[in-house]
Amino acid sequence: MRKDHGFSWNLSLRVDRPLEFTFYKSRKVSETCSSRSCPRQGTFSPLEWSRYRIRGGPSSSRSSLPARGDHHASQQDAGGIVCADGRRECYNQRFCNEDCFVKGWRESRVVPPGTYVKVKHTKEEEGKNNGASKDSNKDKDTASTSSPDSPSTKPVKAPQHLATVDTEEWVKITQTTGDDPTFYPDAACVGHRILLLAESISSEDGSVLMSRTVKTDLCLASPPPPPKRQLVMAKNIGGSGHRFRVVTYNMLAEIYATAQMYPYCDFWALSWDYRFQNLSLELEQADGDVVCLQEVQSDYFKTHVQPFMAKQGYEGIYKQKTRDAMGMAGKVDGCAMFWRKSKLQCVENYNVSFNELAQRQAASMGLNPRSEETAQFLNRLKKDNVAQLAVLEFTNVTRTTAGTHNRVCVVNTHFYSNKDHPDIKLWQAWQLAAQVEEFAVSRNLPVLLCGDLNSTPDSAVYDLLGSQSVHPGHPDIAEAKDRVLPDARSITHGINLASAYHTVTGSEPTFTNYTGGFKGTLDYIWYTSENLRPLSTAPIVEEDRILKYGTALPNTQFSSDHILMLADMQLGGQR
Repeated sequence: MRKDHGFSWNLSLRVDRPLEFTFYKSRKVSETCSSRSCPRQGTFSPLEWSRYRIRGGPSSSRSSLPARGDHHASQQDAGGIVCADGRRECYNQRFCNEDCFVKGWRESRVVPPGTYVKVKHTKEEEGKNNGASKDSNKDKDTASTSSPDSPSTKPVKAPQHLATVDTEEWVKITQTTGDDPTFYPDAACVGHRILLLAESISSEDGSVLMSRTVKTDLCLASPPPPPKRQLVMAKNIGGSGHRFRVVTYNMLAEIYATAQMYPYCDFWALSWDYRFQNLSLELEQADGDVVCLQEVQSDYFKTHVQPFMAKQGYEGIYKQKTRDAMGMAGKVDGCAMFWRKSKLQCVENYNVSFNELAQRQAASMGLNPRSEETAQFLNRLKKDNVAQLAVLEFTNVTRTTAGTHNRVCVVNTHFYSNKDHPDIKLWQAWQLAAQVEEFAVSRNLPVLLCGDLNSTPDSAVYDLLGSQSVHPGHPDIAEAKDRVLPDARSITHGINLASAYHTVTGSEPTFTNYTGGFKGTLDYIWYTSENLRPLSTAPIVEEDRILKYGTALPNTQFSSDHILMLADMQLGGQR
């Protein structure tokens, strides 16, 4: 279309190329909040910019940007303080929320005499004042002698600093052309706002057909590294055999990290771009030789997780859940397994689909594939969960490790999450154990079973894995509504499994999942005790440290609702 056709232009229309994109940076905001006790003072760390850290209710409507308003402002728009009569502005200050507004007023209202700011009034205002009734003048006289604690009459102090939001000076950063311009803020952008100017250029005369701008809130610094966790050592450490570190971590997929699910977490702290900074720092600090991840979103595995792990020296495999994507392509989560290339190589791997195992069981039971009974059976069991099995071989054979096991079978899985269906999780654990027994134990391979089992230590799943069987009277079996499980005496396996954390510390962690509605242990590192043994484990992050940054997980410091688990292992079995 041509400009002289008289059409209204906007960015949603198809326009002639080229498009030009220019990025600008604002002047740095020197004071983010006028309250001297505000934790945001003097820092742009995201840990101090959450609603939780302010402890004064929700932040302003623009989240991280100090808002401006009058002294009647709500929690969503607490801002500049003005005189009670609404005309004479005593001083201009900005506060990031209502709590800081109240604190700032208490800090600033008492000053020496003579610090009032004189304000010139218009003739119209003076006329209104001259025509005021005697009663109103009397009221004013009364007000002038009211309590010295009244905010409307107490002397106030002129501001020492002024926020710079309204007087921004924009400096050009870069200019690009193309369909998908991308600008990545760096350390120099911290404390500044970024403005994007997009212009549609006429292909006929080069004139600007239309333009649009987008402004960001203040750029915050990158989150700091997570706190280091000191290892707890097991007893009787020593002996020969390959030593390696295994990590398991549910990363919380973006499709589940919603404000509806985690209303206590700042919206910006739920974004994948922010969370991945924290998650990647945790993985880098954990320094595992084998890394098992759950809730890895398919699209972000390709764009973020796999490239990051490759840069750290890992190779890996991925298996997404067997359901359709939630909306756009790639919006489905799955399991990912990585191993350090300099130490291990994958010689064999295959995936387990619990949906396929349900189909096989229905066939083995002789169920009519077209019957209503079969449909109900499969509908109950097919929850799209998956597992990964990989045989990893150590490449750095030394004199001390010669003659010992050089291979280990690693299993990574994520069981069904619905707390009201423990029988399904038990069925998944039973079926997975059968697969592992056939695949690895029959060949005398050491086994590591890691993942989010969505089952607490008092569950039937835990009993089955640790004791090889389940008591018929266990509530998870007795309370099952739809009978998809066989007789409890048939739910067994032949793998000698032990929990790494329980072996080292004497008990499972108090929690590995901590949300607004649940706190408990769901994640585990199981191992075959006859040919593997744990040397140490990393203790779970203390609850006090979690509560420093939020009421639960995720928060600005810990970006998953699960805790990363870590264990140092040795091939060779118990001493």
